[in-house]
Amino acid sequence: MNREKRTAIFETLKAANPSPKTELCYTTPFELLIAVILSAQATDVGVNKATARLFPVANTPQAVLDLGLEGLTGYIRTIGLFNSKAANIMKTCRILVEHHDGEVPQSRDALEALPGVGRKTANVVLNEAFGVPTIAVDTHIFRVSNRTAIAPGKTPLEVEKRLLRLVPEEFRKDAHHWLILHGRYVCKARKPLCGECSIVEWCEYRNKEVA
Repeated sequence: MNREKRTAIFETLKAANPSPKTELCYTTPFELLIAVILSAQATDVGVNKATARLFPVANTPQAVLDLGLEGLTGYIRTIGLFNSKAANIMKTCRILVEHHDGEVPQSRDALEALPGVGRKTANVVLNEAFGVPTIAVDTHIFRVSNRTAIAPGKTPLEVEKRLLRLVPEEFRKDAHHWLILHGRYVCKARKPLCGECSIVEWCEYRNKEVA
């Protein structure tokens, strides 16, 4: 895929959604961090239901620590892997209080040092909370990047590096959101909705079906 096609794709996605945002509900960087940790192998809808109960009671590292492990678990037990996530969140909150004055750090290394935070989670926080033009490659972005040929790669890291190199700079900050939403609602895993796709004319998917 050439630069002209990529530019046309992102111009189209931007025109339809000029200011894309995550579908996770949050009001502070800490709330976002917790929501993203909880979102691993879970839906945003499910996470939002849990955090709607949790955040009014505890939305700072110290408040979560005050809840205790059992108290926190009670709020998130509807989410998959809640036991391990609760343990990681408690450890993360302890580190934030003891080493970061209760604030979410703005560096990748510091974020990835937190329990339950990998490269993808760090990228989401850096991008969404702090405006860094990172791209967190989840299953949707991995699929869309390969299927359309925007940035094909065999691993999420390979796709991420190619996207950061190939996505035109003016679209880089929001590319993460556009690609996730496109994969979630249009370029679906089992059967892409090519007939409803706004970027189908530039997509290089061999098996695309357009009525």
